[in-house]
Amino acid sequence: MGTVAQIKPAQMGLGQASPDFDGNATDLIKAVVARERLKSLMLRAWIGAGLFFMALPGTLMGFSNLLAISAHHGLSNLPASWIQGHGHAQVFGWIGSFVLGIGFYSQPARRGTVLRIPLTCFVLWTSGVATRWAANIYGWHWRSLFVVSASFEMIAILLFIAAASDHKLPEASQGGQTKPRMELWMVSVLLSTVGLLALVIFNLVECIRLAIDGTERAFPHGLDQRYLALLAWGFLVLVVWGFSARWLPTFLAIRKPDERLFRIALVFNLTGVGLGVSGWARPATILMAASAVAIVFALHLTDRHHGAAKVQGIHKSFPTFIRLAYAWLVTAGLMGIWAAFQDHHGGIWGASRHALTVGFAATMVFAIGPRILPHFAGIYSIFSKRLMFVSLLLLQTGCALRVLSEPLAYEGLLPFAWKTLPVSGMLELSAVLVFAINIALTFALGRSACAARYRTENAVVS
Repeated sequence: MGTVAQIKPAQMGLGQASPDFDGNATDLIKAVVARERLKSLMLRAWIGAGLFFMALPGTLMGFSNLLAISAHHGLSNLPASWIQGHGHAQVFGWIGSFVLGIGFYSQPARRGTVLRIPLTCFVLWTSGVATRWAANIYGWHWRSLFVVSASFEMIAILLFIAAASDHKLPEASQGGQTKPRMELWMVSVLLSTVGLLALVIFNLVECIRLAIDGTERAFPHGLDQRYLALLAWGFLVLVVWGFSARWLPTFLAIRKPDERLFRIALVFNLTGVGLGVSGWARPATILMAASAVAIVFALHLTDRHHGAAKVQGIHKSFPTFIRLAYAWLVTAGLMGIWAAFQDHHGGIWGASRHALTVGFAATMVFAIGPRILPHFAGIYSIFSKRLMFVSLLLLQTGCALRVLSEPLAYEGLLPFAWKTLPVSGMLELSAVLVFAINIALTFALGRSACAARYRTENAVVS
């Protein structure tokens, strides 16, 4: 191994050397640590924004909507714009912010991508989501604000893609002629990025249409169903699959994904999304459910551990909740088929989407977030393992109660189920607040790994 002074700037995460870099090892280490701190601070901003949209415009608004629906035994007295505003804040504001923040953090550190581009993207994205929520709820100049919001979100995604396009696969080795093949997890994440781009384009086009010809500030029901198919299965599902394929073999001590089954799951899912966007709900839901079953076996989630799961710094129940999340994905797929053939009042569709967004996506975030977010933000571990467990337990209980009650209430099968819906909302709101508090305390009070790393490396150089 070479000395610190012999290490090239690219090996230290600097990419291309700065023109003014004089080869001094101490200056190099200081530059590396400074860039890592900037990336860490930018990630914290993204995560903080995501937590805000998750807790207030997202979950709290969803809870108030649920109280109104339960009180009136239906959706008739609740504006569709309020429901869509809640959903937009949850998926774009929460999950979208997390994905973009982690995406920027994972990119190689270059001058433009350390602060300027991520900061510009952050301002555009959060402004767009906040503007859309305000327009949906309050209706003030909503025609103009819909277009402005959708434009901001699309520009932010284009900036993200432009920054990510600089990240290339390693070149082929000198002795071989073939270039390294893109790993499956990267394929899934790339497809989810394409899905997100399609989603923001879809959103912009329809917002312009509403601004010109619309009579109310919400997508019509049929159009909203197609939009949700793209949002849920064309973006959310694919991005979670990608990160699962990347992290779960290590975290759960299981085998790497079965490539053949993983590709089959992707084909089923993408075909289902295409049919769903085209309005063919029944065959779309069958293919989506098939993809959910296939991905469980592709990721070897039914296999036994090949060693100890990596639960250092987090609660030991982590592997159980990961598997529960994928059980919710299969449940969402099967309920989607039921909804496509039997839903009359929206209750089965609502339960299916809730199983996917809360049971699957939110559970994955609540489980993996405490494992990776502190590390990415330069902190040793999550603030409280117990709070992590409490948030996951509350989320699972609330989601189960919601998914069971919603079809029974909406379809008129059990009127008492209207009384249990607010309870499910209260449990989920509590779960979100506990998760947000745990992450916030981690960022505020957690022991910084960056400072310790700098002291160690500086001591080595000295």
